[in-house]
Amino acid sequence: MITNWSPAHVPEKEEVKERLRTAREQLYDFQMKIKEHKIPVLVLFEGWGSSGKGSTIGKVIKNIDPRFFKVVTMSVPTEEEKRYPFLYKYFKQIPEAGKFTFLDSGWMEQTCRERLEGKLEGNAYTSRIESIRHFERQLTDNGYLVLKFFMQIDKEEQTRRKEILLSHKDTKWRVSEFDKWENEHYKKCAKVFDQYMSNTNASSAPWYIIDASDRKWAELQVLETMVSNIEVAMQNQAHSVPILQNVFPLKKMPKLSEIQLDGKVVEEEEYRKELKTLQKELGELHNRLYLKRIPVIITYEGWDAAGKGGNIKRITEALDPRGYEVNPIASPEPHEKARHYLWRFWTRLPKSGHIAIFDRTWYGRVMVERLEGFCSENDWKRAYNEMNEFEKELKDWGAVIIKFWVQIDKDTQLARFQERQNNPEKQWKITDEDWRNREKWDAYEVAVDEMLQKTSTVYAPWHVLESVDKKYARIKALKIVIREIEKALKENH
Repeated sequence: MITNWSPAHVPEKEEVKERLRTAREQLYDFQMKIKEHKIPVLVLFEGWGSSGKGSTIGKVIKNIDPRFFKVVTMSVPTEEEKRYPFLYKYFKQIPEAGKFTFLDSGWMEQTCRERLEGKLEGNAYTSRIESIRHFERQLTDNGYLVLKFFMQIDKEEQTRRKEILLSHKDTKWRVSEFDKWENEHYKKCAKVFDQYMSNTNASSAPWYIIDASDRKWAELQVLETMVSNIEVAMQNQAHSVPILQNVFPLKKMPKLSEIQLDGKVVEEEEYRKELKTLQKELGELHNRLYLKRIPVIITYEGWDAAGKGGNIKRITEALDPRGYEVNPIASPEPHEKARHYLWRFWTRLPKSGHIAIFDRTWYGRVMVERLEGFCSENDWKRAYNEMNEFEKELKDWGAVIIKFWVQIDKDTQLARFQERQNNPEKQWKITDEDWRNREKWDAYEVAVDEMLQKTSTVYAPWHVLESVDKKYARIKALKIVIREIEKALKENH
């Protein structure tokens, strides 16, 4: 892309001046429309060192109400950030609906830099590109406008600007050692940049190469591109996004009606004995996980009153409290609802060596949100593939993913609801919503069956916990967690 790129003819100064005035006014007008239409806008500035990314951002934001944007400089990942998946620090920064986020460098710079340093080659680079393509497509599919600018200057111009910066004590700090190396190895860098941009140039999130040799001309190109794309985004807002075919290998799952619940019991004495043994074993494994820096994600879905809370409690009792976190997931808060639905899960991921337990999960998208009409049919149908991608990302990062569906029958649920209702100490556990959901049991069963069929992948399969006898389900869950962790430790030996 940049190796065979030819800059457009630069207009006369007066024309640039006039077009700048128009574009600035348009962006100011459009920012309120963005807010009205609830379109989140993510603007990524990449490019050569000294190409003017920061100064261009500074000029652009003068035309936007400061209440509706933020600017983030994405520096080299810290040691703490390296303990999370690659996309974690970028997903954290995505804007709320109706707002702008401007990133001064981002996932391109990190990827290309790691490649130039010889840290990212072959399959690892291919996998990284796939992650980025999925990330950008998921954002655009969920209504985000993603604008990617590459600020282009030639070697001579970069050298000139670098020398000017280095000649003043107040500005020389802006030239890093990597900037100097980049200038010395301009051709090599251009080749890596070019390949990366070709690999990630999608129709939904294309690259815009900005001729940055003249600062006003650069600003004009950025502003006009932003204005035209915002206009198109508002026009296309009502259009449905194509549903992608699943490409991930699946494990066959039974329908809920086919799951045998009878006879799945454990006697009290046996339960106590087994519980003690298994919890001791899990506690020892937790230490080994930490040493090996292996992250574990355990998710719980299931019927109301199925026994998720008690099940989680028996697992956490075995763990070092400094190394795990339980995330109870309720209805999204306004700031969560205003972002991509996976944002609140990305931001709750464990760092390497730690365990995150989710009491309800991202699968709410294809259950409660589907049945209650909180998202469109296109949204929840598209989500199966998005969630498989998300879990594949976590698996490739090195995470152990254990997904539980806690199963009971309708009669058992009714008995437990009535027990809660009649017991003053347990009444807080039963709500009107629980009774309303129960009335939709059959519809929920259809949705759950589809979810299990479409998202039980070989790398993140579903495990059914038969929980008419809660003690049986607790023992089964502990055994599965232990088995999966042992498997991961063997693979990382």
